[in-house]
Amino acid sequence: MRIRSQPYKTYTMTRKFLARLGIWAIVTATICSEAVSAQESDPALRARLLAAPSSVVQSQMLAQVPANTGGQATEPSGPSQPLTLEQAHAIALKNHPGVVAADLRARAAGEAYIEARSGLFPQISLFGTVAQAESANTRIMAGGLNNPTVYNRSAFGAGASQLITDFGRTSNFAASAKLQASAENQNAQATREQVIFEVDRSFFSVLQAQALENVAKQTVDTRQLLLDRVSILAANKLKSDLDVSFARVALEQSKLLLESARNDFDSALASLSAVLGYDRQQRFELVEVAPTPAAAQIDLAPLIDAALRDRPELGSLRDQRDAALRLARSMRDARFPTISAVIATGDAPSHDVRLPDNYTAGGLQLSVPLFAGGFYQARQHEAEYRAGVAGEALRAFADDVARDVRIAWLNLNNSRERLRTTQQLSRYASDAYQLAEARYKAGSSSIVELSQAQLELTSAQIAEAGARYDVLIRESALNFTIGRQTAASSERGTTQ
Repeated sequence: MRIRSQPYKTYTMTRKFLARLGIWAIVTATICSEAVSAQESDPALRARLLAAPSSVVQSQMLAQVPANTGGQATEPSGPSQPLTLEQAHAIALKNHPGVVAADLRARAAGEAYIEARSGLFPQISLFGTVAQAESANTRIMAGGLNNPTVYNRSAFGAGASQLITDFGRTSNFAASAKLQASAENQNAQATREQVIFEVDRSFFSVLQAQALENVAKQTVDTRQLLLDRVSILAANKLKSDLDVSFARVALEQSKLLLESARNDFDSALASLSAVLGYDRQQRFELVEVAPTPAAAQIDLAPLIDAALRDRPELGSLRDQRDAALRLARSMRDARFPTISAVIATGDAPSHDVRLPDNYTAGGLQLSVPLFAGGFYQARQHEAEYRAGVAGEALRAFADDVARDVRIAWLNLNNSRERLRTTQQLSRYASDAYQLAEARYKAGSSSIVELSQAQLELTSAQIAEAGARYDVLIRESALNFTIGRQTAASSERGTTQ
């Protein structure tokens, strides 16, 4: 009996274990069926999902829709402000601290020119004196070689002096200051060009980031739809759990892409707010800008000539070189004589009996520097050396400008070629995805092939969106390098 009872007990335990396992299987199936029924409340949902058209067309349409930056940022609150590129230029030129500082430097240089030029005009001064001597024989015994006699008096008068000639010293000094003021004006223009370029780059970067975010959103929607389909089919034993796992992995990857795209959009919007002169991030709804249909010039020589002629930085360096040359001439002329005319007149309402009631006197004053320990000659040589440095800096910067124009021209041509290539790539990836989706629905391919087609389509759409705005950025860079940033901005404003 004991020997036979052992198999009986084992058999009983096995029956109990199988019974419990069956109960867990029934509960699990019930839960799964409820989940499936929650996803497919309509009995015809499965048929509609299988017959639904491919979502790649919707993805392409969304990728080609103009990117409006209406996405919410973390910091700003309130409604988004519509903003065109021309409005962004105007705001930046008004608010950017670099532009304001450059304008102030230009104004200061203009005042320095007025200071230097003032020596060519008459110098008129008013005088008034009230003196009381201790005695009639008061004399100043120390402190100067002028007339030491002091008389009781109260008098007023005026004096004027006019430079007749200093053989070019003052005129050359004033010309040098004027050229320095012109150089600062050119620097201010260069600052405005730089700020406009930064605005263009930030503006197009925001649009680019928004377009990439739209692609990422559509990718999430497409892969979510695929996961729903595969889950329903797997619940009905038409697909395997491996397909569900692959679909879930693809969905999570698309969510990571969306999170990265949103972060890039917020970063681009923060950069745009900063270049517009705001200390806090603003919310804007940017107006789309279409790429210029005209192709880049084939001949580089006109572009380089225009850059060497129109770049404000080169104009500033030319003015600085010429200012240094005129300053050197002024230092050379400082060794020559200076001739001035001087006149003085006045009246004394009360005075010592030995003084007249009024006075008038005039004359010519000649000043000739004879020896100053080499001061004037050394100052002349210093100015000449600095003029040579300015000339070499001008030549070096001209070489850099020619190089920058060539690189910007090549980058623009390359970006336009990339745009055409990525547009074709996007179309081919769309066709490949449609075929892969049809094959997967028909059961002739695996979800790996479909996932790969989805990945290639997403990559193609991202590349196309990036290339579309990269063309605009490269166009702005070329306009900046040839000194036509402001003119191009005005032309774009008149055409739109």
